[in-house]
Amino acid sequence: MSVPPAPPGEALEFRRLTVTPRPPSQRAAVLAAPVFGRTFTDHMVTARYTEEAGWHDFTVGPFQDLPLSPATSVLHYGQAIFEGLKAYRQPDGSVALFRPELNAVRFAASAARIAMPPLPRPAFLASLRALLEADHAWVPDGADRTLYLRPLMIATDPAVVATASGGYLFVLFASPAGAYFDGGTRALRVWVERDRVRAARGGTGAAKFAGNYGAGLLAQKLAREHGCDQVIWLDPERRRYVEELGAMNLFLVAREESGDVLLTPPLSDSLLAGVTRDSIIDLARDGGMTVREEPIAIERWRDGARDGGIREAFACGTAVAVAPIGRVDDATGHFVMGDGRPGPVARTLGQRLLDLQFGRAEDTRRWRHTVWKAS
Repeated sequence: MSVPPAPPGEALEFRRLTVTPRPPSQRAAVLAAPVFGRTFTDHMVTARYTEEAGWHDFTVGPFQDLPLSPATSVLHYGQAIFEGLKAYRQPDGSVALFRPELNAVRFAASAARIAMPPLPRPAFLASLRALLEADHAWVPDGADRTLYLRPLMIATDPAVVATASGGYLFVLFASPAGAYFDGGTRALRVWVERDRVRAARGGTGAAKFAGNYGAGLLAQKLAREHGCDQVIWLDPERRRYVEELGAMNLFLVAREESGDVLLTPPLSDSLLAGVTRDSIIDLARDGGMTVREEPIAIERWRDGARDGGIREAFACGTAVAVAPIGRVDDATGHFVMGDGRPGPVARTLGQRLLDLQFGRAEDTRRWRHTVWKAS
């Protein structure tokens, strides 16, 4: 995911509708205890695509329901993609994004995989800036709280015809966010899914395609019935090699003669290239740690956890940053990572990542992009 840094765009013209924001007291009540993905800000950005006009009618308007015909193509044939990224309040009160150009590139790649028209990178970045200029007051302060941003694209042809749509809608909206998992930063208990798969080779696993996530909900439900927080997906062919943890990328810390080595499954067309994954790899290497992208058999993880050869495991993603893993369950039993609590590598890398995102550390890689400053 080596994409040259680029600040969010500014050249695109937006139509701006009149919006009556909620009273400051209501906003303050939400920001005092934000619940991930449940409450939304005052504005949203929309744009439309037609084969004749391309992407057009970029608008900043009120957050509201979408009027859709029951025949709308997305409801029948599933052309829907999304992204996820966050806005972070900085120490000086400004608002910054973290590596948004990677989300723009991945959004375009997801669109192309599902036969949708890619949204140009400058338009994606300009939309982020436009929304945050309107809703900057919704970016929380303190306690590592953030404003979660959800870009979405859906097919809009009102036709029950099994073909790629001719029209599309882009929507960008936002939700104040606290901790993704109940209990905040703690070691997760996870379930190994051996019967179902997240994605197959040649499929849509490398895209943020809505169908990937819907297909995983049953396994997630079963994992929770076993007392687990999330599900570990195995490879689709042999059901042996670990791939993702829910919708997050996975890392193990192996103890070798040369020192600790960070291991992660290699990217493939059944595994999503995470922005946080890419950042963790670079931060680990910056700290002098060896990182290897290689297949990891679930048996290797289990045996290493038991004999001390694998000393830590953690997942990472936009929603959670870094999520340590304390216990791994499946139908045959379970094993524990270390003492079952977050390990030092996960804590260190997670803190380095958060310090960069929240402007508490020097940004030598130019990953942060300021999108709003107090006048």
